[in-house]
Amino acid sequence: MDKQQLVECVPNFSEGRDMNIIKQITDEIERIEGVRLLNVDPGKATNRTVVTFVGNPKAVVEAAFHAIKKAGELIDMSKHKGEHPRMGATDVCPLIPVANITMGETVEWAQRLAERVGRELELPVYLYEEAQVDKSRSNLSVIRAGEYEGFFKKISEFKPDFGPAVFDAKRGATVIGARDFLVAYNVNLNTTSTRRANAIAFDVREAGRTVEENGVKVNKPGSLKAVKAIGWFIEEYGIAQISINLTNINITPVHIAFDEVCKKAEARGIRVTGSELVGLIPLKALLDAGKYFLRKQKRSVGVSEKELLHIAVKSMGLGELYPFKPEEKIIEYMLRDKNDSRLLNLPLSDFADETASESPAPGGGSIAAYIGSLGVSLATMVANLSSHKKGWDERWEEFSNWAEKGQQYKDELLQLVDADTKAFTGIMNAMSLPKGTDEEKKTRAAALEVATKVAIEVPFKVMKLSYDSMEVIKAMAESGNPNSVSDAGVGALCARSAVMGAFMNVRINAANFDDKIFVNDVVAKGKEIEKKAIALEQEILEIVNSKIGV
Repeated sequence: MDKQQLVECVPNFSEGRDMNIIKQITDEIERIEGVRLLNVDPGKATNRTVVTFVGNPKAVVEAAFHAIKKAGELIDMSKHKGEHPRMGATDVCPLIPVANITMGETVEWAQRLAERVGRELELPVYLYEEAQVDKSRSNLSVIRAGEYEGFFKKISEFKPDFGPAVFDAKRGATVIGARDFLVAYNVNLNTTSTRRANAIAFDVREAGRTVEENGVKVNKPGSLKAVKAIGWFIEEYGIAQISINLTNINITPVHIAFDEVCKKAEARGIRVTGSELVGLIPLKALLDAGKYFLRKQKRSVGVSEKELLHIAVKSMGLGELYPFKPEEKIIEYMLRDKNDSRLLNLPLSDFADETASESPAPGGGSIAAYIGSLGVSLATMVANLSSHKKGWDERWEEFSNWAEKGQQYKDELLQLVDADTKAFTGIMNAMSLPKGTDEEKKTRAAALEVATKVAIEVPFKVMKLSYDSMEVIKAMAESGNPNSVSDAGVGALCARSAVMGAFMNVRINAANFDDKIFVNDVVAKGKEIEKKAIALEQEILEIVNSKIGV
């Protein structure tokens, strides 16, 4: 799926209490091939379920159509009550570009879906956000104004883009569009007052509030851009919340929204007690949050992904109402193929046992990548220890930068542990292809050529990354915590071994590759990297030994 177009769909259904109804709707999604259901997030107080699924655009549109159809059959809007604004059984259905697809292409798919829903289901459909040409009616709040109860009168003048201009008492109307990734995020308050929660929401949301100045009503914008917010009371938890939609997390990240709500709440005598994510969030958003809160403490941000997530969750109180499970809330974790990290997920002893078994993989290439990751991990440790060393407080950011760089090298090398074994498997699979007819031989030869090239490129990347990581190792040997200088020395030994070991794999795989121009180039570059790595290792060891002194 690496080069496949991926679209995310996040329909909101006006049912959050009857799991049987919700399950019937999501079953319609899951039965479509090419679609993966990522998250189902029902809310009792809002009586609304946010569903997230992803796949190729054609499959996603097909799944969305059948989900909208099923929701209309099962949900009776004339009996619906809930805290969240709503106008239909499928209240809103946005498509979001995820990979290898433009917003323009996503808009076209959204418009196709809307046209089909209006035509086949005879349901009033409004386009919104990027899919709506008329920008005066592209905002969801404008379309949904009056909600379900007000639409019987509104629809005769505010005609839908597709479908009949007659409001459906049972199904209501729906809104379909295309937008950038939106994060639905609620901040918890130590109050039960909806009015006070709304006041804070008006303080921060981009639209702000209408105020009167010198007898004239004017709009006073809130403090945060690309933010929509309202206040409400959640009976289920007995608290008021600020319900926030972050429409562009590059403009206002989740951690900035949290901190700003904290400031505005405190100014009104209210405390923020925690927060919750509704639906999914990109991994980077939470990693950035973890780094933000560490920097506020003047602590190193060069820690593991797991630690950054822990800091983000604790700092924003994401586990206050219920346990926060990264594997269920982070989109990349939901899409991750466990087979891509099979070796990395093994306990250390099992990894050694697997290596020692009669299976030829993992072999030297995977071990070289792992040794390289351990080498730079040692340097990263020295950087983190130096960042927190007593008396070196003013240098925390210097060492934090080195630690962050070390973490990046470590993470890339760890990915190559499994990638090398996968490359070897690719060669084995190509070799097992039939070779009876001329056509079969041709197919087998082509597959073997592609697989062999990958098996050369992966260890070559290990070489380059391991050598490059020695800049961190050398810096820590020179200026890091002197009590840990031997750790930097061991790191240098590991990095050099990783370079040399990976180069052996480059050469043995290149020996069977037909493209000699490519082979000569990669071997020449490999020899140069190996030579530099050996020289740099000696340079680092001289520094280390001079500081050890005995």
